[in-house]
Amino acid sequence: MKGGLKDLAGIAAFVLLVAVIPLLTDSGVVLNFVMMALYAALLGQAWNILGGFGGQFSFGHALFFGTGAYIQAMAQLHGGLNAWLALALAVAGSAGIGALVGALTFRYGLKGSYFALVTLAFAEVFRILALSVPFTGAGVGLMLPLQESFANMQFGSRKGYLYLVLAFVAAALLVTWWLKNSRFGAYLQAVRDNEDAARAIGVNPFGVKLGAIALSAGFMGAGGAFYVQVFQYIDPSIAYGPGVSVEALVAAIVGGMGTLWGPLLGALVLHLLADITRNLFGQLPGINMVIYGVVLVLIVMFVPRGIAGLGATATALWRRRQQKTGDRRG
Repeated sequence: MKGGLKDLAGIAAFVLLVAVIPLLTDSGVVLNFVMMALYAALLGQAWNILGGFGGQFSFGHALFFGTGAYIQAMAQLHGGLNAWLALALAVAGSAGIGALVGALTFRYGLKGSYFALVTLAFAEVFRILALSVPFTGAGVGLMLPLQESFANMQFGSRKGYLYLVLAFVAAALLVTWWLKNSRFGAYLQAVRDNEDAARAIGVNPFGVKLGAIALSAGFMGAGGAFYVQVFQYIDPSIAYGPGVSVEALVAAIVGGMGTLWGPLLGALVLHLLADITRNLFGQLPGINMVIYGVVLVLIVMFVPRGIAGLGATATALWRRRQQKTGDRRG
């Protein structure tokens, strides 16, 4: 329990620290960097709930991001709804799509590479549908009119958006903390480690994984809704393209899957590297994907537990080295 309270204190300290940044600077560069790093962290945390704690690797989390983005845009443009109500619908709709995908896949025991490919296929199907139907704007996409006000969730500076995404990240951190300390989280990790053993002790793997994918999809949908409010535009390639899925899973893997702070650390490192590379090499198309690929390979090869597990990895290497030295002396 002490560890749980320490994590809660860490979350509170993190939120307060980030919340102070807009009070100390008006720099658009700084505020935009923090905002986009938090946005990437939100995507990573969403993926981590299912992939890190549940062991269900998804290659198509853009499915839930795009669903949330389109619900947010269409609810305002076609339904005339308030942006905050549209946000609630976006999160609920994405969670519902997540539950539907989970019901179709987990019911038939799909996992591992099969589950990953099915999620990728679902994202591609939704992308094609969004290109084909008129109410999504087809290939042209949808654009929200600029109406700056708190009620419209459109702010005059990056400060408002930074606080909004900080609230999302804080909520995701609290859910992750709950997964680490709750019975549901223990069940989810048991299913991840050995589904048959978990079933033998009375855990319902189908229900547990269904809850995890709904939670994960809901946060991913919040990320999509946030994107629409910030950039006031969405189209099928942005909503359901592979870039979003890659950004989400790489942040979690690089930072450390199944950890509280891993996705946040991974998103910060990757976003910092991407910004440095853009400044050094200009606007090279796809440079961020190259960076993600290189960093992912290096992390998997040398730090399999991610940045958050650097201490444990170093300790394990040191013990192994000491053991080899002892064996040689013996």
